[in-house]
Amino acid sequence: MNVLIVDDDHIVSLSLKTILEAKEGIHVVGVGNNGKDAIKMYELFKPDVLLMDIRMDDMTGLEAATKILKTNKSAKILFLTTFSDDEYIIQALTIGAKGYILKQDFDSIVPAIQAVEKGQSVFGGEIVSKLPSILNTSSGFNYKSANISDKELEIIALVADGLNNKEISEKVFLSEGTIRNYLSNILDKLKVRDRTQLAIFYLRNRQK
Repeated sequence: MNVLIVDDDHIVSLSLKTILEAKEGIHVVGVGNNGKDAIKMYELFKPDVLLMDIRMDDMTGLEAATKILKTNKSAKILFLTTFSDDEYIIQALTIGAKGYILKQDFDSIVPAIQAVEKGQSVFGGEIVSKLPSILNTSSGFNYKSANISDKELEIIALVADGLNNKEISEKVFLSEGTIRNYLSNILDKLKVRDRTQLAIFYLRNRQK
């Protein structure tokens, strides 16, 4: 797995490089210092995972991620930061980041990168505990206007609860293949990128 590290703290970057390359199967292809570096180096190396800080000089990680995802929709970006600000979390999720973990969660860095590389979304424990309160800010969304059926809405709620396709299939007594078809249709109807974005959409638009 090829990983690109971008952090404006040189000591942190070198420490991360040492930690990651001590793990078999992980290769750090480059180290950048700001968002502009992230954009240039992502295009150059096309890493499997971009591990990036948020607050950086010249261009923030959020700004860089937005630009990268516009031209590389499948980019797997994991934010590693010391800040758990609600605004940052919402922005990271909204633009399509695959994860947001705190630097203090030292032991979770390698597992998080491995999970993101496999296509999973990863959020540190402190971040997960904040999600319901910071995302549930809307008075509700009219799902019927988007042709979302009751069964589809039930599946959306289960996705937001963190269940995988197998677990959902057991809950609603449908095959995993049928669940995948449902999810594909739901994503298309709501114009969201993936199940993480779907969960965010549901939590932000849930009736209070």
